[in-house]
Amino acid sequence: MRKQILVPIADGTEEIEAVTIIDVLRRGGGDVTVASVNNEEVVCSRGVKITADTSIEECISRSFELIALPGGMPGAKHLADSAALKDILLNQQSGDRLYSAICAAPAIVLEPLGLLEGKNATCHPNYLGLLRSGKPSEERVVVDGNCITSRGPGTAIEFALELVQILFGKEKAEELVHAMVSHSYGAFVA
Repeated sequence: MRKQILVPIADGTEEIEAVTIIDVLRRGGGDVTVASVNNEEVVCSRGVKITADTSIEECISRSFELIALPGGMPGAKHLADSAALKDILLNQQSGDRLYSAICAAPAIVLEPLGLLEGKNATCHPNYLGLLRSGKPSEERVVVDGNCITSRGPGTAIEFALELVQILFGKEKAEELVHAMVSHSYGAFVA
């Protein structure tokens, strides 16, 4: 059975982060569910439209090996305002399962829920001052136990590959890096 992964999205989500997380985790072998806290079709921070697989409410009774939150504003605020997502995240932490966030989401979603308490964590530089319960870091990707955080769009691939490594192993992450580099290079040579 494939590992179940939840990627919540909302109007205003940062599209580079959302699409990168979804794509890389699917390439890694994960069964990724994209769930909206707003409408079925989400309008991201730069106007890109993403159609969700389901609503966040439909995910409440499901179990996930990983929850990965993209950032962006006001997307992170919309995620933070979702009562269903709050319940899912708190359940994820209490079950000692993986949860992760990038960009504004660590500060806007995880911090207020106490999910960064005592943890090393990072986020977009503009929100680093909001990480008060943990140990703020300026590293690009930070892993502390079952919590993984990252800085922003420029670290999205690195973040997603770290999630693949944690879930599927270093060999799978390296295989994806090789495949991505080979395909990119081939496009320039052709």
